[in-house]
Amino acid sequence: MMDAEAQMQFLYQLRSKGVTDARTLGAMEKVDRGRFVKGVFSARAYEDMPLPISCGQTISQPSVVGLMTQALNVQPRDKVLEVGTGSGYQAAVLSHLARRVYTVDRYARLVREAQSVFDEMGVVNITAFTADGSFGLPDQAPFDRIIVTAAAEDPPGPLLAQLKTGGIMVVPVGQSDAVQGLIKVTRTEDGFDYDELRSVRFVPLLEGIGQE
Repeated sequence: MMDAEAQMQFLYQLRSKGVTDARTLGAMEKVDRGRFVKGVFSARAYEDMPLPISCGQTISQPSVVGLMTQALNVQPRDKVLEVGTGSGYQAAVLSHLARRVYTVDRYARLVREAQSVFDEMGVVNITAFTADGSFGLPDQAPFDRIIVTAAAEDPPGPLLAQLKTGGIMVVPVGQSDAVQGLIKVTRTEDGFDYDELRSVRFVPLLEGIGQE
């Protein structure tokens, strides 16, 4: 667990990278990133860097988690879909902001490992599934907010279709080996508004269920 000084340093680091929204900072203060980083990398859990996790995936750097969460502008009654559970860290942060979080990953092992951390933490408003996230979760749609933690070439059509009018999606867009842009998509009565937030690097969004 983080001591008070490490926690102050962690939050200072977030603020210095542009994470200034009080609710986002409050949620990130409540979630110990160290719980989601295993083994040899656990000593670096509070540094602002992405770290490897199982199945060849990564846990995003905290400042990017913060910036994506801030852009999502989650409200207390919102139902949120996360595509790409990964370590579970992003979903745990969202769980402090939203009414309900649905998270999907193509790797069953990641979903199991994340679920066990949620259980240890006593988080009860996250539902984690193994599924092809590029198709979203039609059975639970529509969503107030959608966050995608893997890069697509374009915002995926099935996910756009599952966004409520007035809803927001935050998604990295671009070729996996080039610079990607973090895009905020807002669904309006007439269509979609797109805002580019910053450059990022994420693993590619792949179709199908992953082989472990």
